[in-house]
Amino acid sequence: MLRIDILTIFPEILENVFTTSMLKIAAEKDALEVHLHDIRDYTTNKHKRVDDRPFGGGPGMVLCCQPVIDAITAVRAMSDVEGRLIFTGPDGNTFNQSYAQEFSEEERIIFVCGRYEGFDQRIFEILQPEIFSIGDYVLTGGELAAAVMADAAARLIPGVLGHDQSAVEESFSLNTEHGGALLDYPHYTQPANYEGLEVPEILRGGNHKLINEWRLERSLEKTKKIRPDLLK
Repeated sequence: MLRIDILTIFPEILENVFTTSMLKIAAEKDALEVHLHDIRDYTTNKHKRVDDRPFGGGPGMVLCCQPVIDAITAVRAMSDVEGRLIFTGPDGNTFNQSYAQEFSEEERIIFVCGRYEGFDQRIFEILQPEIFSIGDYVLTGGELAAAVMADAAARLIPGVLGHDQSAVEESFSLNTEHGGALLDYPHYTQPANYEGLEVPEILRGGNHKLINEWRLERSLEKTKKIRPDLLK
């Protein structure tokens, strides 16, 4: 089982994310356990503040050391497994399918969601966490980024998907013999003819060897056209 703890000042953003679709199924199969924690519960400030103005001036607010570090310390103690500590932020490692696979094999991950102008730098110096980004853009907060990473990891836990091969035959999991990642091949379903557009005959012939070859060719073509950088 993978235990995921998410620390945020807006837990309500994520309350429904993990109770639907595949994430709900993962929890029902005892493959995933998710706990949301409000950082405000750990502040010693009488007004429940967790942020303050930055030294040196400038716009925005910065998340303070005390509530963040105390929240992480308390949450870590909730399990015998210390867990992998991950902060969300635009200046981190770019999350990808390889990291999703890596995360899915962990026993516990603790996500800490950034907000405003970010965290007091001393939090990083004291805790030495990993930092992950989901792309070269800025979100209003790290909650959605944490949810994306949790979703990508949870679906790779054995038994979560209806068919284990589903996690293998998809974009970024398909590989060439030389190790390059591929985008997924085209998919079709009923009817075989829709407004004059036919499903390729090879997919209806039942020859799985030819079907697999066709799918690989289409994946290579698609990747070369859309994401040639994936091909080594």
